[in-house]
Parts: sequence; structure tokens; C-alpha cells
Amino acid sequence: MISGWLSTALARRNIHYGWAMIAVTFITALVSAAAVGAPGVFIVPLQKEFGWSTAEISSAMSIRFVLFGLMAPFAAALMNRYGLRNVTLTALVIVVASLVLSLGMTELWQLVALWGFAVGVGTGMTALVLGATVASRWFKERRGLVIGILTASAATGQLIFLPILASITAQVGWRWALALMCVMLAFAAIAVLLVMRDRPSDLDLRPFGDTSTDPLPPPPPANAPIMAAALGALRDAAKTKVFWILFATFFICGASTNGLVQVHLIPMCLDFGIPEVQAAGLLAAMGVFDFVGTIASGWLSDRYDNRYLLFWYYGLRGLSLLALPFTDFTFYGLSLFALFYGLDWIATVPPTVRLTAAQFGAERAGLVFGWIFAGHQLGAATAAFGAGLSRTVLLSYLPAFFAAGALCIVAAVIVLAITKDKKMATA
Repeated sequence: MISGWLSTALARRNIHYGWAMIAVTFITALVSAAAVGAPGVFIVPLQKEFGWSTAEISSAMSIRFVLFGLMAPFAAALMNRYGLRNVTLTALVIVVASLVLSLGMTELWQLVALWGFAVGVGTGMTALVLGATVASRWFKERRGLVIGILTASAATGQLIFLPILASITAQVGWRWALALMCVMLAFAAIAVLLVMRDRPSDLDLRPFGDTSTDPLPPPPPANAPIMAAALGALRDAAKTKVFWILFATFFICGASTNGLVQVHLIPMCLDFGIPEVQAAGLLAAMGVFDFVGTIASGWLSDRYDNRYLLFWYYGLRGLSLLALPFTDFTFYGLSLFALFYGLDWIATVPPTVRLTAAQFGAERAGLVFGWIFAGHQLGAATAAFGAGLSRTVLLSYLPAFFAAGALCIVAAVIVLAITKDKKMATA
């Protein structure tokens, strides 16, 4: 009822309901991503309270990142079968329940089960695939810009709340910070329940920019088995060179962002004498710059060759990571890194989504991008565990940052191997 009333009210002002969908998806992605990024603030408090090593805590983070990615293609199939609103609500309930239960955890296996498996599954159901699905269903025009906005919300959510959570953790403990996360997730669930709809046809609308006068087509049949739809998309995509290039570069993307900087930058700053709240503020600044950079990337991806955009994004990110240890971790050096790296944090997503849609078509873009995003999170998991192991064994995070920077340079080179065939040129 509320969505119908809101659609009518927006139509009177000549505003398409797709923008309301963008707003509620933005909020959902923002707080879900915050749930993914928040544990980076809690590494040191958990070490102090329970005596767990960095490698042990990082193992839970790695599991979460793996499931966060592996759920993506199945989440796309679930959305096709059961609808956007039902799947998103279920995911938010899983995450909230897991975080509430973790307030009383005392054993390492509980951390792994709740923050690793349960939160990984729940957040994976509302990962970037949700934004890609909303953009493809509700928008015919400005799709690149919409993907940029929703991607920015996911990346920014992982960073922007960190100073608040770090401050609460420092003053009253990590459990109160986690309770705040639960409240934000509950608010997002209410917004999804009231506003989100599955397709424009649910409200007798066409996608934004669709000026056709033909009768509205019925929704596609939703009887395909979840596993068959997801694995069938993987089987067909795996036969192409483009898929493996995008999978490999997105693996490197995850290894150089979520798994490394998001999880381990705060503990590394503590090694160099930088307070936790100040280090979290550095990540929040990256989130602000990322918001600008990713939206700009969406705008650019509608206008320029996406292969060359990815070349520059990966190349510049690699150079910034290689330069980080030489900043001496001064205020000015870290501020410059936050600006340079933040603008490029996850600007790779809009060009990658557009290349995926160009190669595999709009109908299967969500499923195929889900598998490519799984590569992203496998890279994040590898870096999360590898950097923690480096700190435990070598007593330094710096080897992991050098390795990630070198991998980004590799990604910048191999992305140029994508050939611009006729199908891509006309997409």
C-alpha cells in the first residue's frame, strides 16, 4: 500500500519510482556493507579480551569474505525466483540475528560461525548483485550512473561508519558498537519492507527511459532451479576469455581493497603509533573520496572504453599501494594516500558490470557478474588471511601491501587483453 501511494505521489512530480528503489537499495547496501567492514575495528579489542591472535581472527574474516562472494551468483538466482524484497529482507534478518547472538560470544568457534559463516551468507545476499539487478530491471537509461551510485554506497558503507564504531568501541566497548550496527540494519529492513518492489510492472510502470508503447511484458517464469540457473551461467561464461580476465582482475580488486586495506589498515596504523580512532578516520575519508570516485566512474563508463578505464584504475591503485610504506605514516603522507587511493577504491565496478552485460547480455548479466564478484571476494579472503599471517609470522603488514600493489599492475596489463568485438561495441 505504501509503495503504491508513494509511486502515485512521485508520478505527480514527474519522478520515476525507480529513484525510490535506488534510495532504499542505497540504504540497504550502505548498512550491509558496514556490517562487513565493522569487524576490522574489533580486531584489537578482541585480541585484548579473548587473547585470540591476528591470524585466528583473520580466519573468520576470510570465511566471511569467501561466502560474501560465493553467495552472489546464488543470490541473483534467488532474486529471480523469490523476488528482490523477500530475499533482501531474509538477508537482513540473518545478519541482525547473527550480530545479536555474537554479543555474548566467548569462544573462537562462535566468532567463526557467526561473523564468518552467518554474516557472510547474509551480506552476500545483498552484495553488489542487488544493485546490479535493480539497475538492470528498473533503468534502461543512465544505468552506468545508477550502478556507480549503488556501488559507491556499498564501498562507502564499509568505511564511513568506522570512526563512529571505533569511537564507541574505545569509550564503552565493542559490544555497544555492534548494537548500533543492529539498529541500523533493522531500520534498513523496515525501509525494504515498505518501499522495495520486485519489478516496474508491479506498479504498472516501465523502466526509467523506456518510451515503448507496447503492452507490458509479463515477468519471466520463476520456476528455474536455483542451482541450475547459477551453475548454468557459470558453465557458459567459463567458456569465454572475457569471463576469466574479469574474474582474475576482480580477484585482484578484492585482494587490494576489502581484504587488505579495509581489514588490516587500522591494525597496521597501530603498529606505527597511530591511534585507532584516527586510523578509522583515515578509512572514513577514503569512503568519502570513494563515493565521489565511484559515481564519477559510473558516469565515465557510459561514455568511454571500459577496458582503458580499468587499465588506469588498476594501475593507479597499484602505484598508491606500493607508495604507502614510503609515506612514513605521517599525517600528510596518509592524507595524500587516502585521497589518491579513496577515489579509486572500487571505481572498477561500473566498467566491470558494463563489460559483463556487453559480453553476456542483460538477462544473464546479474548471474555472470555474481560469479565474477565471487572472484572479488576470494581475493579479499586471500588477502585478509595472508596479511594476518604476514603480521603473525613476519611481524609486519608491509609485504602484503607490496604484493597487492604488484598484483594491481598485473591486472592493469591483462585487462587490455579483452578484445572489443562487435557485440561489445553496440551494447
